[in-house]
Amino acid sequence: MPNVGKSTLFNAITKAGAEAANYPFCTIEPNVGVVAVPDERLEVLHKMYNSKKTTPASVRFVDIAGLVKGASKGEGLGNKFLEHIRQVDAVAHVVRCFEDGNITHVEGGIDPLRDIDIIQTELCLADLEVIEKRMLKTEKLMKSGSKEAKAESALLHRIKESLDEAKPVRGMGLSEDELELIKDANLLTLKPTLYVANVAEDEVATAETENPHVQKVKEFAAAEHAEVVVISAKVESEIAELDADEAKEFLADMGLSESGLDKLIKGAFDLLGLLTFLTAGEDECRAWTITKGTTAPKAAGKIHTDIERGFIRAEIVNYDDLVAAGSTAAAREKGQVRLEGKDYVMQDGDVTYFRFNV
Repeated sequence: MPNVGKSTLFNAITKAGAEAANYPFCTIEPNVGVVAVPDERLEVLHKMYNSKKTTPASVRFVDIAGLVKGASKGEGLGNKFLEHIRQVDAVAHVVRCFEDGNITHVEGGIDPLRDIDIIQTELCLADLEVIEKRMLKTEKLMKSGSKEAKAESALLHRIKESLDEAKPVRGMGLSEDELELIKDANLLTLKPTLYVANVAEDEVATAETENPHVQKVKEFAAAEHAEVVVISAKVESEIAELDADEAKEFLADMGLSESGLDKLIKGAFDLLGLLTFLTAGEDECRAWTITKGTTAPKAAGKIHTDIERGFIRAEIVNYDDLVAAGSTAAAREKGQVRLEGKDYVMQDGDVTYFRFNV
């Protein structure tokens, strides 16, 4: 919703300087920022290999305007800008869990569950529009005798029933075949959702257990098997102004072990089932993001399609083993460097060298 701290948080985590102001609909065009994924392992490998450059994995954040009740009927800015997030992999729903008389709330008071319900309803209505247009196309195909259209039509009717009741499609338990049928619709309520509870600066260290608004969000999220990340956008804004050492000291003074950005990225990685493998050498140390369950050749394809096509084997050492050994040569002497074939499933922290021939 407007005035929940979305753009303030976006500015802080991306340092992108998107406009943030105390009036609704400040954000009209989407703000897009790409953020490096914090990974201390890269710094260690950089020193070990004396690499010329280090390249972290990255996450792309898109900040859109706030939605209000009735947006689908044209209230506020309407909801046309929701098309800006049709292509994202996951939705981070920022929920206001702080009291502040100086910052207005469009609904007149703080009630995170009401806010979640309003946004969820608007997303359902946006998806309903997509589904109804698709149903018209499918009906035309059915008249021409298409069996595929018949199966899709039955699915679309089920989805419409769910959306009519303001129930997200992700809660329908659709099969893989059904998901494949509607994949290109990019339904907003099918996307995995992470709830970001934005709390006041002075309660960021205790909000997990003591803020009643956060507890309500957690209970709601648990019912739909979603994650909650508790953040203070104000604190993140202050951290964004500091260098790395100052930020660590600031977090320690606040009683925090990690920044909100770190928590948000970890939450997103868990939500999307992602992990990181590493490549290291004199030219470059780099982190690569893949989904859990990815085999070695597919992981090689992230680097270059030729490496996947000509894959022979992967030379892999676990990051912790490599650091303990002190070098690749020492790890090899200890028998900790393994040769893995095409069926090997990559693990988080695999330091990998791919052998290939094309």
